[in-house]
Amino acid sequence: MADTVPDSDKALNGGDAKARRAHRFRIFGAVLAVAALAGGGFWLMTHNEENTDDAFVEADVVQVAPQVGGPVAALYFTDNQWVRKGQPLLDLDRRDTQAAFDAARAAVDVARAQVGAAQADLDLTRATSGAALAGAGHALIQSREQQAEAEQQAVAAEAEAERAAADAKRYDALLKSTFASRQRYEQALADARASKARWKAAELAARAAQAQRAQARAKLTDAQAAPTRVAQKAAQLAVARAQLEQAEAALRQAALNLSYTHVTAPQAGRIAKRAVAVGDLVQKGQILTELVTEPQWVVANFKETQLTRMERGQPARITVDAFPGHVFKGRVDSIQPGSGARFALLPTENATGNYVKVVQRVPVKITFDDPSDPFLRRLAPGMSVEPVVDVGFDPTSK
Repeated sequence: MADTVPDSDKALNGGDAKARRAHRFRIFGAVLAVAALAGGGFWLMTHNEENTDDAFVEADVVQVAPQVGGPVAALYFTDNQWVRKGQPLLDLDRRDTQAAFDAARAAVDVARAQVGAAQADLDLTRATSGAALAGAGHALIQSREQQAEAEQQAVAAEAEAERAAADAKRYDALLKSTFASRQRYEQALADARASKARWKAAELAARAAQAQRAQARAKLTDAQAAPTRVAQKAAQLAVARAQLEQAEAALRQAALNLSYTHVTAPQAGRIAKRAVAVGDLVQKGQILTELVTEPQWVVANFKETQLTRMERGQPARITVDAFPGHVFKGRVDSIQPGSGARFALLPTENATGNYVKVVQRVPVKITFDDPSDPFLRRLAPGMSVEPVVDVGFDPTSK
């Protein structure tokens, strides 16, 4: 015969079961309450934050290339070295450029001498042109008077020669009729010859005076052309000065080429991708190395749906995969006016074929706030980072 459980025991067992169920409900309720509180707290802490793991460190990379060609004579940097702005990087063989500089400097000296000579010639022409014009005018007047006087003397000598010839003819007739002596006839004949000689001399003097007058007129014409000569000398001086400027410009270019043989760092930063060694023959514009400059910044590719409340000036926390235990402080600098796909080398053409909507990503530039952070110098372009932006911060509240 089976044992029977008393009613009092059943009641006791039923009370224990209810107590256990109530205890379990209380535990479950407590867990739910804790989860709700934790979820609420997490939501309160993160609902004003936007983050992404599609972010990288960026920096300006300056390409170092010489502006003249030649063999590399000396190299002053090594791989991955930190250099300051203006620090010497390398020297090229400067013998060819030095020779070109010396030739250009000599050409400047020659051009300066030519300018001095042209200036002196112009000054002399200006100084003598006025006196030459006055003297030529006076000489022309004097030669005109001398010509008139010589012509009058020639006319008088001609008349005297005609009278003397007539006297000699008369005395010749008187000699034949014995009314005059031979001595008187010979004297008249000699006077006629002398008068004729004086007439010819006077004619020669008149022609000489005419030639002198023509010469004086030519000198006056030449003196009147003095302004033209002055203008010509001034033009020659202008040409000499232009040649001097050209020579000086060539000298400046030669000096630049000579200075280009000494290559210095255009910015402070770290050397990357060294591609030169001592003895290499490099060409103008050849990239010898690259310089990673400071400051760095972060390019974070946020989804377009994350940009609703994001503004310039909002603070950001930045963690770098290379330094997981360190948090950088940053700030939103700017948001690119277009998605990354829009500025790609080959943008997508959404007007063809079937279209599938994809959430686009927009690059956001985030700068570092603390330039004294010792970890900044250890950052390198391309490092992966995870920024968290506080989109609940109002930049205009400051």
